[in-house]
Amino acid sequence: MTKKREVEDSMEDEEANAKRQKVRNHSSPSLPTVAFENPLLPLASYDDDEDDEDAGRRGHNAEQVINNGANKEQNVYTSDDEADEDDEYHGRSQGKRNRAIEIRRDCPYLDAVNRQVLDFDFEKFCSVSLTNLNVYACLVCGKYYQGRGPKSHAYTHSLEAGHHVFINLRTEKVYCLPDGYEVIDPSLDDIIHVLNPRFTQEQVEQLDKSRQWSRALDGSDYLPGTVGLNNIRETDFVNVTIQSLMRVTPLRNFFLIPENYQHNRSPLVHRFGELTRKIWHTRNFKGQVSPHEFLQAVMKASKKRFRIGAQSDPVEFMSWLLNTLHAELRTSKKGSSIIHRCFQGELEVVKEMHNRPIAEKRENGEDGEHESHNIGMETSRMPFLMLGLDLPPPPLFTDVMEKNIIPQVPLFNILKKFDGETVTEVVRPRIARMRYRVTKLPQYLILHMRRFTKNNFFMEKNPTLVNFPVKNLELKDYIPLPAPKENEKLRSKYDLIANIVHDGKPGEGSYRVFVQRKSEELWYEMQDLHVSETLPQMVALSEAYMQIYEQHQQ
Repeated sequence: MTKKREVEDSMEDEEANAKRQKVRNHSSPSLPTVAFENPLLPLASYDDDEDDEDAGRRGHNAEQVINNGANKEQNVYTSDDEADEDDEYHGRSQGKRNRAIEIRRDCPYLDAVNRQVLDFDFEKFCSVSLTNLNVYACLVCGKYYQGRGPKSHAYTHSLEAGHHVFINLRTEKVYCLPDGYEVIDPSLDDIIHVLNPRFTQEQVEQLDKSRQWSRALDGSDYLPGTVGLNNIRETDFVNVTIQSLMRVTPLRNFFLIPENYQHNRSPLVHRFGELTRKIWHTRNFKGQVSPHEFLQAVMKASKKRFRIGAQSDPVEFMSWLLNTLHAELRTSKKGSSIIHRCFQGELEVVKEMHNRPIAEKRENGEDGEHESHNIGMETSRMPFLMLGLDLPPPPLFTDVMEKNIIPQVPLFNILKKFDGETVTEVVRPRIARMRYRVTKLPQYLILHMRRFTKNNFFMEKNPTLVNFPVKNLELKDYIPLPAPKENEKLRSKYDLIANIVHDGKPGEGSYRVFVQRKSEELWYEMQDLHVSETLPQMVALSEAYMQIYEQHQQ
């Protein structure tokens, strides 16, 4: 009887425990696991950045909650990837949130940072998920990964590869994973400066006076502002344009200070500014810059009119870039911008054309005596950013030595197009006779020689050499200029600061550029990554295609 009673009591106890467990499961949900626990140091609480919040809303990880029994409130410890999924799941939004992240100054992994492999010139996309949200760079191997939460790619990389130091590419904060604490150490300042170069107003003003060279990590020396640009794939037309614009002091100074365009939403403007700051940065890890992010912005803004892997004309690219930057930077429809303040001049255009087509006159039986009465004349003012110069045609036949003579023409001869008297015949959109006269000179004058002509069969290149002065181009001696206003001096003298040259056959070939460094008044020849000092006499011996002249201000 005693054994039977014990068996019945044990069965009743098991049934009661099963009922209690069932009730407990229905009444209280189980708590998730803890994200991280580090009792070494107190936690510093601060507001994280809004972009990380946006990235968190797109994350795919579950919430991590720690329930503190001693306190009445819940403490939430989350990574950037996990920050707001709870808000999105329950349909509420809370803006910025205080998040507790440990801050340490004694990270034991800083000696593993390898500056040789760091390259912040390329697009900031995760190498696994290919997203650009909340991306971190591994400071040990240089690769980009998304997030730093327990289920993120950066966290996984830290466990698999044993690489522990990561920097957020947007907030510039450094973290140690998988522990999750923020690292503050002065030895990382050089990496932050390379990621996002900064200039003060005083530094900008001293750029054209400094003759100091900088040294890259590999021991090579480079001149800030005169660094090579990587040719990604047939992008030399972009490189020569960028190198030329870097000589335009007001334009360069404007883009070196991000506060000048911080409210602008155009990716092209910000990428051009980043590229300008990297070219003139004195603390680069290497003596070259890759314009990859700028090219991606160009492809998107131009709808792939200019793209990587397809050779284009630097004159067309310069015209498109200046007009697009002006359109993005102006504050109103008729407002000015740094582009127009530097490059915009004004022409007076006189157009002579027939009021009625010639075929219609012949049908009506009109003779040539009355044609003069049918010629209409229009006079208008039009702004310009660059002036196109027509080259004389090359000789068709060879000389006695059975070699084609390469003709030469002075720059002043082809500038006569803008003297207000020389007639230029045009056929589009209608047959007309045009006369041009400069009524306002810009601070920076861009000239381009029309070397390429395209017909129905192929493209031809005019090899005529243009003889031009490197310094003291005096325009008033060759073309009529408007009289200056009262208390103003006529500024008609210019110095050459950049000269773009085309080498090779039309439709093929390559571009290089000669630029002047103002601090030493030396000339450098630049072709992609190759930068070499040259003589001013060599600049004038090349087949000039596009030139930028700077106006004397005295």
